[in-house]
Order: sequence, then structure tokens, then C-alpha cells
Amino acid sequence: MSMLFSTAKVASLNLKNRVVMSPMRTYSVQKGDGVLNPLHFSHYGARAVEQVGLVILEMTAVEPEGRTTEHDLGLWNDEQAEELKRLVDFLHSLGTKVGIELGHAGRKAKAESVPVAPSLVEAYSDDYNEPRALNIAEIKRIQSAFVTAAKRAIQAGVDLIELQGAEGFLIDEFFSPVINRRDDEYGGELAGRYRFVQEIITQIRDFYTGPLWVRLSLDDYAKEDEQNRLTEWQTISQWLERDGIDCLSITTGGLFDKKPDHIYEGWQVPYATAMKKAVNLPIAVTGMLLDSKLCEYILETKQADLILEAHVFDTNARWVVEAKKELYEK
Repeated sequence: MSMLFSTAKVASLNLKNRVVMSPMRTYSVQKGDGVLNPLHFSHYGARAVEQVGLVILEMTAVEPEGRTTEHDLGLWNDEQAEELKRLVDFLHSLGTKVGIELGHAGRKAKAESVPVAPSLVEAYSDDYNEPRALNIAEIKRIQSAFVTAAKRAIQAGVDLIELQGAEGFLIDEFFSPVINRRDDEYGGELAGRYRFVQEIITQIRDFYTGPLWVRLSLDDYAKEDEQNRLTEWQTISQWLERDGIDCLSITTGGLFDKKPDHIYEGWQVPYATAMKKAVNLPIAVTGMLLDSKLCEYILETKQADLILEAHVFDTNARWVVEAKKELYEK
């Protein structure tokens, strides 16, 4: 029996296999309104037809100012929610579970002439504008936007909600000791930098008992004193478990305009393994996992519990079918 194609249970969510379509922005919104269109139905429907166990929709902005570009999806109004329900119903009819990743781009919001960040810091790169620092009232407004978007997603019928706490977006920026230089309750020591997402989780848990995930970037490819240490990420993961998170989705990078020196198949797996040592939660991992036998090995050796796939589908739309055939014939 293949581990990759075995069933999995994550909190109340039952998955028919352990292949997860990772949230990957398509930049396919055509009218700048954040609304799904036929391109999205085709894109996600193709993965459902191929029988991935779970489709997690791309990062969806909780407010207009939280988009990376005007081509991003949004979930701040009823029209967006209505189309989301149509997509969720469609994907359910094809036999797959559906999640949505909610996020705010923070200082990486190219759609804004003046993006926002926890503190007054430099622009992400020369292609971005310098952000301004959020005040307390704005922090509360954005937290409320996350909560309202979660309510809309639940009403649309999604099977899980993932908070985008990785890749240099706003939640990740609050975690950072370099980007978050605040001296109030949302900055300072690690507990203060964690508070922004903690309060979002607490408010969502007031009305939602279903599967709630968080995505984390565990390495910013920066100097040690310019990023959280792995032990600090393990502490954050333990706080997330305590506060009601059901699964951690592990990746790296995105906070700074820096790349790893070497990229190879499975290079992010050791980060997932480190999180498994810290918490009793399912761990989903990504990182150029192209070889189905490698995916199988990662699961068999308990280095992770779910396999996140994204770019592989751009080059091989039949990856799931071929992986199943290969593993069952081994």
C-alpha cells in the first residue's frame, strides 16, 4: 500500500490521499476586482480531475490593500464570496476537498503606492515601494479583515482555512525581528511578534471549529541575527498548536530578496522534520518534490505527513496519475 495514496485525517478533515495542491498565485484576475473567473475554474478543476486529495486555493487577499498585484484573488465582498462558493461546489463535485489560503501582502503589496508593514523599513526590493508603519487601529482593522474573510470562506463551504504566515507577507513580517521593530505589544520579544497572528486565530476560533492551518517560512536565507532561529520557529509552532492550529505547512524564503545557494529535490524537508520534533501536529512540506518515490520515502520515514505540490503541475498535468501508477507497480 502506498503511503502517498493512503487516506489521512487532519483534525476533522478526511483526505483520500496525501497529495495536496499547494497554494500558488496564478495572477489570473482580469478586472482588478478580486473575483474568480473561468481560468480559475479550469486551473483548479484540472487538479481535482486528477484526484489530488486536497486543493488549497491561492493566497486570497483579505482586503484590497493586501494584494500583491491587482490580479490577485480577494475575499472582502459578497460577489467574491459567491464565486468562491461556485468554485468550491464545483471542486467538491469532482471529489476533492477544498481549502483557501487567506493573506495580506504587507510590504510586498505591489498594488499599493504605499504598502504597509509592522514598522518603517526599507522596500522589499527595487521593484517595490517603501512601506509605512501600521498604527494600532490599522492592525485591528486588518485582523478584522482576516476574520471576516474567514467567515465568508466558511459560508462558501471550504473544508479548511490556511493563514498565510510565510513568504514575507504581513504575518511573516510580524514574526521577523528585522521587519518588526515595534516597541509596543505587537513587537519586541518573540511573544510580542507572535501576537498579531495569535489574535487572528483566537477570533476565528470563537466561531470556527473546523481545520485551521498556518503556513510558515523557516529560513529567510539571511544572517543568523537577521532572522528567527530554528528554535524560535519551534517555539512559534508550539504556540500555534496551543492556540488551536491543526496543521503546519512548511516552506522557506520570501521575507528578503534572497535565494538559497543550492536548490535540490526535497531541500525543505529537514525543516519539516524539525517541526515534527517540536509539535504533535501533521506537517505538510513542499520543495521541488518531483519524484513520487522520494515523496513516498518522506512519508514512510515520518519526516512529513502531507506532500505539497505546485509547480510540478505546470510541466506535468498528469503527475498524480503517473505517481500512483509508479508506486503501485514498484
